[in-house]
Amino acid sequence: MKIGAPKEIFPGENRVAMTPESAQALQKLGHTCLIETGAGAAAGFEDAAYTAAGVEVVASAQALFDAADVVVKVREPVAEEIALLKEGQTVISFFWPGQNTELLEQAKDRGATVVAMDMVPRISRAQKMDALSSMANIAGYRAVIEAGNNFGRFFTGQVTAAGKVPPAKVLVVGAGVAGLAAIGTATSLGAITMAFDVRPEVAEQIESMGAEFVFLEFDEPAQDGAATGGYAAPSSPEFREKQLEKFRELAPDVDIVITTALIPGRPAPKLWTEDMVKMMKRGSVVVDLAAERGGNCDLTVPDEKITTENGVTIVGYTDFPSRMGTQSSTLYSNNIRHMLADLTPAKDGVINHNMEDDVIRGATATHAGEITFPPPPPKVQAIAAVKREKPKELTAEEKRAAETAAFKAQTRQQVTLLGVGGVLLLLAGIFAPASFMAHFIVFVLACYVGFQVIWGVSHSLHTPLMAITNAISSIIILGALLQIGSGSWLVMILAALSVFMAGINIFGGFMVTRRMLAMFQKS
Repeated sequence: MKIGAPKEIFPGENRVAMTPESAQALQKLGHTCLIETGAGAAAGFEDAAYTAAGVEVVASAQALFDAADVVVKVREPVAEEIALLKEGQTVISFFWPGQNTELLEQAKDRGATVVAMDMVPRISRAQKMDALSSMANIAGYRAVIEAGNNFGRFFTGQVTAAGKVPPAKVLVVGAGVAGLAAIGTATSLGAITMAFDVRPEVAEQIESMGAEFVFLEFDEPAQDGAATGGYAAPSSPEFREKQLEKFRELAPDVDIVITTALIPGRPAPKLWTEDMVKMMKRGSVVVDLAAERGGNCDLTVPDEKITTENGVTIVGYTDFPSRMGTQSSTLYSNNIRHMLADLTPAKDGVINHNMEDDVIRGATATHAGEITFPPPPPKVQAIAAVKREKPKELTAEEKRAAETAAFKAQTRQQVTLLGVGGVLLLLAGIFAPASFMAHFIVFVLACYVGFQVIWGVSHSLHTPLMAITNAISSIIILGALLQIGSGSWLVMILAALSVFMAGINIFGGFMVTRRMLAMFQKS
């Protein structure tokens, strides 16, 4: 089959659905690749790079649509592009069939098959084709960069000779793919990051990235991630009021707010109201990633950046992935490539549109002259949400009982170990010479004291502790060298082993310590 990628005609769109690298992978599936001249220029891919990758460069969109069996795009085709489609041709792109019913009818009337990348089901096997997640990941990262560009201070706190700079406080509303990407970027820049989501199961993910999860004292029934496809479902009015109350409490203190909340098939919920914006400090920034669906902020203007009377900047751009055209095109073209790999199971260049396949069926909006949207639920459910139960609050008596039981268990363990150690010492005292026993007792005591000391050290101090213990190991080598000259062959063997093992600890330990410390150095 001939796979063709036309130039995107949507104003300001810098992405392209085929890169030279993805084209080479498609050729390995048995396909021939075409691209319209200049299609990849805005993303940093020149025609010469496509030619070198074995892609045929055609002069116009008309020539490409005439030659291609499968047309791959980023944005949904507009009416003039739909008019170029022919019967039996396949279009793979973002399509939003739920919002583009007229476009869907036109594609059906042309006899074309539409594979909507925004309809790929969120099941484990389809993650490699999940273009929404790929673009959301970029949007979350770019949102923090845009916030920093409009924020008048550092993200990280600093103490300098010129004065102290407090760290920025960032609140991320919604912890989906975009939200998690924003959290990771903000924390890596040194900001104090907080995040909120209506799904309690994401709390562990948020905290594992170094952010604080904003809890609500409200017993909202847990959502089923399988039923909602991994998205958040609408909350009850009572929960929403409690949520807005919490946001009003945080609004005067935060510097940057990034909102990412979307509900499939619905307008974006209003979560950051006008009165919250008025509570924010002058110079604060709100980045609304839901602007294309109406925005989570009351004052968001799609595709614009505005500044309120109290000096708060609200960014409502809808093209965050397009602002990173090269990276977005690379990830999106890989999603397209994986979709075509599923459509070409035999790798013989022949498309097999298997409507029994969960992923293909879920993403197909029109096929064989019929509208197939909405698809049936996939046979394999989305990854189910892990329902976490709130830990039961122990009474004072229960806490004392638990502490007593733990103390008794620890005491039994220590008594057992001491008993075993005593038996071993008794046997050693019977059969070993007195000179060996003197050294052996010192060795056992050193092991016991060393274990107790190291066990009580905080994990965060293990790296500097390693460097100190490496220095101590050099003393062990000196002692061992003195013992090598003794007359006992057993002592000589043990001393030689001590030199060998301490040498490994010194050189290997310092190498590991150096590498670990390098991880915390800023380039």
